[in-house]
Amino acid sequence: MKRLVSLALAVLVLAATVPVDAAKPKRRKRAHVGATVKEGAKTGGHAARDGALTFGRTTRDFFKGGPDAAKKTWRENAARTKANAKAGAARTRAAAHGESTE
Repeated sequence: MKRLVSLALAVLVLAATVPVDAAKPKRRKRAHVGATVKEGAKTGGHAARDGALTFGRTTRDFFKGGPDAAKKTWRENAARTKANAKAGAARTRAAAHGESTE
């Protein structure tokens, strides 16, 4: 019984010390939504384009130079796609925070 009373007292003390504003969620600005969506769409479009180009180049090199050439082309293009995606993610993140993306 003592434990229960002590626990209840501790909960009351903690509840009394929590500021009233802590319970209210903070509203985020929505001013940069359009720019964020635009940059996100660009990043997705570039990824789709890079994927199609990678597939085409790899297929071409498979028939011209065999599986080893295709593997080399695939890896080179995959590295380029990854770099483009990371750059696009950085631009999207910057747009979300209201920073200049140019």
